[in-house]
Amino acid sequence: MVTPERTTLSLAEAAALDVGEVLSQMATRKEGLASEDAATRLSTWGPNAIRTHHAEALRLFARQFRSPLLLLLLVTAAVSFFLGQRSDAVTIGAIVALSVGLGFIGEYRAALAANALHSQIRPAALVLRDGHWSSCDVTELVPGDIVRLQLGGIVPADVRILQASGLECDESILTGESLPVEKSSEPVAAGTGSSDLSSCAFMGTVVRTGSGEGVVVATGGRAEFGRIALGLGERHPETEFQAGLRQFSALLVRVAGVLTSLIFVVNLLLRRPFIDALLFSLAIAVGMTPQLLPAVVTTSLATGSRRLARQKVLVKRLVCIEDLGDIEVLLTDKTGTLTEGRISFERAIDAAGSESDRVMLLGLLCNEATMEDGAPVGGNQLDVALWQAPGASGVAVSSFRRVALVPFDHDRRMVSVLVDSDDGSRLLITKGAPEAVLAQCVHVPAAAQGLLDDQFSAGSRVVAIGTRAAPGLESLSPQEEHDLELAGFLIFLDPTKASAASAIQRLQRLGITVKIVTGDNDRVAQTVCAALGMACSGTLTGADLDGLDDDQLAEKVASTTIFARVSPEQKARIIQAQRRGGSDVAFLGDGVNDALALHHADVGISVDTAADVAKDAADIILLEKDLDVLANGVAEGRRTFANTIKYVLMGTSSNFGNMFSAAAASAFLKFLPMLPSQVLLNNLLYDSSQMAIPTDHVDEEMAERPSHWDISFIRHFMTFFGPISSLFDFLTFAIMLGVFRAGPQLFRSGWFVESLATQTLVIFVIRTRRVPFFRSRPSRSLFAAALACVLVGAALPMSPLARHLGFQSLPVGYFVALAAMAATYLALVEVGKRWFLGREPQPLRVPRPRHERRVHRVAARWSHPGPLTKGP
Repeated sequence: MVTPERTTLSLAEAAALDVGEVLSQMATRKEGLASEDAATRLSTWGPNAIRTHHAEALRLFARQFRSPLLLLLLVTAAVSFFLGQRSDAVTIGAIVALSVGLGFIGEYRAALAANALHSQIRPAALVLRDGHWSSCDVTELVPGDIVRLQLGGIVPADVRILQASGLECDESILTGESLPVEKSSEPVAAGTGSSDLSSCAFMGTVVRTGSGEGVVVATGGRAEFGRIALGLGERHPETEFQAGLRQFSALLVRVAGVLTSLIFVVNLLLRRPFIDALLFSLAIAVGMTPQLLPAVVTTSLATGSRRLARQKVLVKRLVCIEDLGDIEVLLTDKTGTLTEGRISFERAIDAAGSESDRVMLLGLLCNEATMEDGAPVGGNQLDVALWQAPGASGVAVSSFRRVALVPFDHDRRMVSVLVDSDDGSRLLITKGAPEAVLAQCVHVPAAAQGLLDDQFSAGSRVVAIGTRAAPGLESLSPQEEHDLELAGFLIFLDPTKASAASAIQRLQRLGITVKIVTGDNDRVAQTVCAALGMACSGTLTGADLDGLDDDQLAEKVASTTIFARVSPEQKARIIQAQRRGGSDVAFLGDGVNDALALHHADVGISVDTAADVAKDAADIILLEKDLDVLANGVAEGRRTFANTIKYVLMGTSSNFGNMFSAAAASAFLKFLPMLPSQVLLNNLLYDSSQMAIPTDHVDEEMAERPSHWDISFIRHFMTFFGPISSLFDFLTFAIMLGVFRAGPQLFRSGWFVESLATQTLVIFVIRTRRVPFFRSRPSRSLFAAALACVLVGAALPMSPLARHLGFQSLPVGYFVALAAMAATYLALVEVGKRWFLGREPQPLRVPRPRHERRVHRVAARWSHPGPLTKGP
């Protein structure tokens, strides 16, 4: 038997006990835990967290050695050290250490930035403590806490149901079953077996309909979902951005494999020492691979995430920044984005259009929000707005007693209550969408329909109320919502947002088409669009969608701006149809009925005040529900991707050119054209200067349209500009051998300085489609880093380190020739850039598969910023 001191139960144990026994076992009162008791249990059992989120320095450091080439290089350097070539081995070791250090610093700083963002996304639960309901961070829940489960909420821990009202939970994340499971407070009947857990709710599942209360019996990694999530680990599905990086890396591996194998064979045929040939070939392979690409990418993403955070945009994972920049079509709800989102109650009217206190009373009685300390708690925005109306406090709701409730759901679009009045009469009240309520009324006056049309045309939100006498009715179900008498309407106002019109225009300038997907009336949506000056090319309602198959919908969706009165499943269909046309689709939503659509969109966007299930399904969280904020995020995502591609294009073309030159030089020189340590040092200095690329400015036209990974484009770019770089390498070889009669040391010094200068300075040409410096200026950090790299490279042959590095001082005439070659090289690249970009076709657009992320998304809610304590 479980003792009260243990204060934790398995779901099977909890399901077998009645409500009183569960509370006794959990040492919990009906008023909930006292704050002091909760603090004690938190220290005992630890936070309600599945995993921690903090920068792990040791793991990030180990990641720097993922490259097999780097490890092989270290092994070969160690062998050469013991074979007597200690100077080269030590130099190579030092260069590799610096490279690893730079990569570690960049990735560690990015991890810190990601953790800082993660700590700002804190889910909350409604918990009963000290006799009062209050909001609590989900990670601070403890066994024994009593929590409220509401429509659209995520069950925050393993919970034994104490009371339920039409409560059903979607458990597909655990079971794969699509149908929701009905929940009750009744214990498992004897003999039914422990597999029946209908009196329990699992952590991570979604409240699909109804509401209820329950006591937490297990938290964190001890919960059923927690054990599954910990078993899966933290590996997330691959995004398009990551897939592009992987394909790019595979391209480099193939190119490097061919070149290094060729160089190694040539050097062996020329009877050069095996170790020298091997080290040189490995150094060429490392030089071909941008060693600091992960650091540059993560630094770029981290820089973008910090900028986005300042603009009130939080990304759940850094790689989602690039996805945000890909958006071409934005499907958004209306409330809070195009309107203020501050719904206010205007008036209550009867079916004839006269103001009615009775309709106001009925609306307050049929309401899922409850008053706690003078403030409404729970319910939807309309329920809360009704309680906050100036006259609500004077309405005699205390004269009625609620007997039963059928909560609102998005299929019925209604909520019903059964109430008793002081005179003993029993009344059924139904409130909801006008179309749904009127369909259940026995008679609808003609004036009522005209009244509705007028309100919709004015942009008002309308809720209809119907009633019927219900003597003898003891329980309530959706089947009882019939034969109603129309009592009247509740009128709400949500004015258009002042900034919405300019934000829509800005999104359109960014190449994004904005469309509205709403559960509201189509005429209300059309009125809002007209008020914002937003062109409406077509409207489809949920009823229209039911008459279209997928192919027909795909044809219609391109010419439709408004989708009204649509269900959650229809929202998902709309997104899938839009994506079939090859567009990258984002969906912005904040309600429980938006979760399915958020899952199906290429980029799911929600807000910090959204329903738990909506935030859970989203990739991006806006701290302010404003399209202007979203536009800032899109532009920043595109700038981040643009800076990443600058490094990729420059690195591949320059490195390919240098390695091609090395392969050619190895065939006709009697000595190695550059020592392995010099190749690595060249690569290190060059890559280090490019760590400043994330700070670079991005031309406006580069952020006007989405950009995508195109491996074919990168390959063509590399093979076109690489030989231009090699052309000047060959010119350098000719000058060093023909003019300066250079020996091995002088030759290597001259090529080292020239290759470093040309491949570093070319960033100023490649970074923009415009004329460099005149029409597009780099950031000061990038300019300073590139200039410093060139100066350091030029100074090394004349420094005290020259002898240890195998360099020799260069004549003054060489630097004159170098300046002329560098200027000519940059001019030639500029001409080639204009020709290349003019003839290269745009990348083909194809729909992207949506990755399954549900377990990882939900698991991320129960995370903790520091070390996780699991307790005894």
